Amino acid sequence: MSADSPTFADLGVPSRLVDVLVADGRPTAFPIQEATLPSTLAGRDVLGRGKTGSGKTLAFAIPMVARIAEAGSARRGGMPSGLILAPTRELATQIARVVEPLAQAVGLKTTTVFGGVSQRPQETALRGGADIVVACPGRLEDLISQKIVSLERVTVTVLDEADHMADLGFLPGVTRLLSQTPGGGQRLFFSATLDNGIDKLVRRFLNEPVHHSVDSAESPVSAMTHHVFEAGSTEAKTEIVRTLASGTARRLLFTRTKHQAKKLARQLTSKGIPAVDLHGNLSQNARDRNLSDFSSGRVRVLVATDVAARGVHVDDIELVVHVDPPAEHKAYLHRSGRTARAGSSGDVATIMLSSQRQDTKQLLRRANIQVTPQLVTASHPAVSALVGDAAEFVAPGAGLPGAGNPPAPGASGGGTSQGANARRKRENRGGQGGRGGQGGRGGQGGRGRDTAGQGESGQGGRRRGGQGSGGQRSGGNSRSATTYSTSTGGGSQPARQGGQRRTRRAASPQG
Repeated sequence: MSADSPTFADLGVPSRLVDVLVADGRPTAFPIQEATLPSTLAGRDVLGRGKTGSGKTLAFAIPMVARIAEAGSARRGGMPSGLILAPTRELATQIARVVEPLAQAVGLKTTTVFGGVSQRPQETALRGGADIVVACPGRLEDLISQKIVSLERVTVTVLDEADHMADLGFLPGVTRLLSQTPGGGQRLFFSATLDNGIDKLVRRFLNEPVHHSVDSAESPVSAMTHHVFEAGSTEAKTEIVRTLASGTARRLLFTRTKHQAKKLARQLTSKGIPAVDLHGNLSQNARDRNLSDFSSGRVRVLVATDVAARGVHVDDIELVVHVDPPAEHKAYLHRSGRTARAGSSGDVATIMLSSQRQDTKQLLRRANIQVTPQLVTASHPAVSALVGDAAEFVAPGAGLPGAGNPPAPGASGGGTSQGANARRKRENRGGQGGRGGQGGRGGQGGRGRDTAGQGESGQGGRRRGGQGSGGQRSGGNSRSATTYSTSTGGGSQPARQGGQRRTRRAASPQG
């Protein structure tokens, strides 16, 4: 954000909302907010295009709250005035957290609607009168069919992450929902791209929209540095992953499958690196708990599937690791976008085997990422530079009462991972069951009605929290690997020395 960025007051935001933003350390607007607010506050339909982390949640939350408050319509049960559609329940929850302080400042009530949890509390909130509803399509359609909620009084509708809706196959449901909102209402669409049918939604539902685009539709983030490590064997890959996960700053590891995410989180925890997983086979309580533990810093490693690629908005994630290269370039950009958000910098590391070299090369070319190869081992400075100050590996039993060792991050006076895992063992429910070393026994996973991270619910056996273990980490694996490293900023960045942490510019989160 430049020093001459306009304040929200300069852009015409009502004073009560400005006070909330200033109190939260957000006095000035990001480019996507600066571009769209004059149009949205004036009641125009808007199509906003901006890369992840650009601050678009506030770009639509501010005008929605302002216009509903200005209208002053009497609250009616089951008939909201504002509707925000989101592709995943994690994203819906994150959006609600941004909207709620603004809404409360002007006396409006908000609620969330998504699958994977009991609908009874949602029914109660809707019937009691919710001015703004943040919803995933599947559960909202269910509640409409049960006549619990109606969209006939919606005056402002937001469609967030429209391209992701298309990727998940939600467009038919989105189309049905939009058709139930009044044609004269204001509609705000935000999407990184206009493919897969998004252009048809724009033509059908937006009335003379104002187009605003900040950066190219799929441009990489300028403050993000990309690295690709080629492992000579699966064993070398395991060592690289473990090394990258061992730092003290927040890091997010992506796997292709739910089983891989669950297994890797257990393996890291058993090696003294407390980690939690996030995927569709977990119950909603378990997902909320794990994401909360990661957001609060109780654990510093989150292992996730693509269900979290757009739904995780956590500040200060310094490193994203693609444990396997994703299947296509948009997934690469969306996963990578969990770091270098809101003006901060970040690193992205992709780990591949030699058999994946050609596919990864094509993937990066489509993502407009240019790389330069470098031969490394797991203990090479190029890898160590991404670790920073490595967390200490604690031997089995260390940190227990009387052992004389301080508890690791996330533990409360216990072993390396006992504090976090013992607390979660009542809530983390496994998918396909099986033993996983000290991680314990999983259970047969079940699936709710909604899909693709919106409403999946795992029903199954309880995962027992294991005691973290593992010896002192050595310098790394001696097998060679190749890394491709580049910065997408203006020119190359100087290499960091192993063990030295990068100083990151503080920035206010923009949702």
